[in-house]
Amino acid sequence: MPQRAAIASMSLGRAWVHKLPNKLDQAAKYGFEGIEMFFEDIEYFAFDMFHVNSPSDLTQDNYIDAASAIRTLCNDRGLEIVCLQPFMNYEGLRDREAHARRLEQMKLWLRIAKVLGTTIVQIPSSMLPEEELSGDVDEMVQDLQEVANLGLQESPVIRFAYESLAWGTFVDTWEQCWKIVEMVDRPNFGVCLDTYNIAGRVYADPTAAEGKTPDALSNIMASIERLRNTVNVEKVFFVQVVDAEKLEQPLIEGHQFYNPVQPARMSWSRNCRLFYGEQDRGGYLPVKEIADVFLNGIGFEGWWSMELFNRCMAFEDPGIPEELARRGMESWIKLKRDLHIVDANNDDGDIAPNDIQYDYRLQLKL
Repeated sequence: MPQRAAIASMSLGRAWVHKLPNKLDQAAKYGFEGIEMFFEDIEYFAFDMFHVNSPSDLTQDNYIDAASAIRTLCNDRGLEIVCLQPFMNYEGLRDREAHARRLEQMKLWLRIAKVLGTTIVQIPSSMLPEEELSGDVDEMVQDLQEVANLGLQESPVIRFAYESLAWGTFVDTWEQCWKIVEMVDRPNFGVCLDTYNIAGRVYADPTAAEGKTPDALSNIMASIERLRNTVNVEKVFFVQVVDAEKLEQPLIEGHQFYNPVQPARMSWSRNCRLFYGEQDRGGYLPVKEIADVFLNGIGFEGWWSMELFNRCMAFEDPGIPEELARRGMESWIKLKRDLHIVDANNDDGDIAPNDIQYDYRLQLKL
């Protein structure tokens, strides 16, 4: 499979502010081939489609009809839906009735995925408070085996890409994620590797004055080398390439992004991620080195997604989706040139016209 560029739908603007059809227009305009479909985009699209304002007003058939319409929109724009995500806070729930409800929700997600034409559902590691989770690895594995077994019954088979969030409650490194994938031991259960979540846990610390953990460089290089020698590329279903900005002040109480109910890395993630190559905006993570091990270390081929979270996604400026699509494609082109990637078009392409001068920093509420 050739290398192909995708972008996450929510990375083009949050669904309650920016409409999905325009976001898809911009993704296609700037040359993306694929879209990670964020569930919130389906939900808000369904709100408009059925003239409701709450998920409780939607039936399962409403979600299916919305997914069908979204697939048509994507097909019309030449966009392939890479995955449906994120199926959050699933594994290891202490409340087993809540677990059963989540399993029923997964059955709807499988229907939606089939209608969308994708064969991947992404599951991030749980970030619920410790008191809501067992922390028992065997129980987590059993829960994930349940969804994997459901996926195996589908035709075509649905695969699950497990991802360690840098602020995950019990799974916050790629090593822990990989261990669980091996224990689940199902052919349709693999990983999504994300440069941000790898570097954001091992290299970066937004609460530190320098924005780094102690021995950040040596630790991240050791982690990269372990990844090179450990991960079976056949279990890597797609990868995400993201940077983040170095903060001028530590993200502690008093900082504009501080949230007392969120881990600092989560608050940082929600506000400060950047596309690859945006050092002019403060990017400082070793994204190139991590992406290089994806490409040349384990030999990944497939979807490379530009998955951005940033405060600007919720700005009401109508130019946001186009601005983010342009920046995302510029990022992909920089990555191709830096790593000598040959994509599905067998060339390096041309950077999209830099005709948008919008600067999200102007809307910061300091």
